Amino acid sequence: MNLDKQINQQGQTNQVLQQRKSAVMARGQGNVYPVFVSHAKNAEVWDVENNRYIDFASGIAVCNTGHSHPTVVEAVKQQMDKFSHSCVMVNPYEVAVSLAEKLVMLAPGESHKKALFVSTGAEAVENCIKIARAYTKRRGVIAFNGGFHGRTNMTMGLTGKIAPYKKDFGPFPADIFHVPFPNALRGISVADSLEALNILFKVDIAPQDIAAIIIEPVQGEGGFYQAPAEFMRALRALCDEHGIVLIADEIQTGFARTGKMFCCEYADVEPDLITMAKGIAGGLPLAAVVGKTHIMDAPLPGGLGGTYGGSPVACAAALAVLDVIENENLLQHSNQIGAEFAQRLGELQRNYPGFIADVRQVGAMIAIELISDGDINKPNALLTQGIIAKAADYGLILLACGFYGNVIRFLPPLTIQQDILAEGIAKFEQLFQDVIQLQQVKTE
Repeated sequence: MNLDKQINQQGQTNQVLQQRKSAVMARGQGNVYPVFVSHAKNAEVWDVENNRYIDFASGIAVCNTGHSHPTVVEAVKQQMDKFSHSCVMVNPYEVAVSLAEKLVMLAPGESHKKALFVSTGAEAVENCIKIARAYTKRRGVIAFNGGFHGRTNMTMGLTGKIAPYKKDFGPFPADIFHVPFPNALRGISVADSLEALNILFKVDIAPQDIAAIIIEPVQGEGGFYQAPAEFMRALRALCDEHGIVLIADEIQTGFARTGKMFCCEYADVEPDLITMAKGIAGGLPLAAVVGKTHIMDAPLPGGLGGTYGGSPVACAAALAVLDVIENENLLQHSNQIGAEFAQRLGELQRNYPGFIADVRQVGAMIAIELISDGDINKPNALLTQGIIAKAADYGLILLACGFYGNVIRFLPPLTIQQDILAEGIAKFEQLFQDVIQLQQVKTE
């Protein structure tokens, strides 16, 4: 049967499915594109109308090993043939123990560590706060402007941006404090951020009342700004001085995304607790907290956990992901991908200096910041929105981010083939040029 006829007979067009979704799914759980996936392979996605897209989003840095990697698929199938669930808190299983053994070995630093499995990144962050408070017997938590830590009540409180994450959802938990994240592009130095912490300790809460400081080594939703190594080391020293738990939120940066297994390795800093999710299990819902044993063991038995945390199927997938990262040398490939993006986007910046303020790249975590008239104080959210809106027409899946909504981020699978990568970047270059021309015509 002809594919178009089959689609029409079944009514499975993107438009029809979008109408069906809008009728039954909450408005708050919106979607960037009215494009409904039929199937995907590595870095390519096809929708229900058989349109092909190059995926520069990876499900928000989840499919680091590509869509449906054969090694991951086989591991999942084998585990499903054995059993799908028993709850690790009721009848545990070897696959979870094996994954915990690998994660505590891979986590940076020499301290003995333990792991906790949950289902989502937000759960991992919530549990970090629970663990830190149980260990320190303190109340306060410090986070950073522009940071993103999740959509639960506690993690919304930690998140340093109102719209769309916090608007209308308060009140949030008390004893959460925000300070500026160092950002040279915006004129915020490491010294400025450290001084803000000193002022906070004098004005709002004493350091002896702080349980934890949580930081993303590269801010995700905030715009892909990397925390300077100097700042990470200063935070480590500050936490050591005052007995504060340092939490590295590696949910988006982990599992080879930045060219290291975990991004805090760039600063040679050992956090007390690390959150892990997204790229951990090749698309299956799994998250973890890995931290120093004496801190992780502070909560009493039963104080941590969840029904689905450490799903045996997800753990099997995660073990397969770790094998793929090692066997296919994805740390090196991540850096190679990032280098090619940086070169090509750097050329685009030189051709359009008034529109691109910065090209940022840590491994395969890449972003461009868009401005108007070459002025960093004029964030160009309109251009950003125009590019995202037209991306599907060019066969691309892209994401925006940024405190001002003016950053395009690139998160391709680390397994992307070289020819597909080159094709995708070329498509983006054309998209970028066309949207600028279209917007210029409209303003004339």
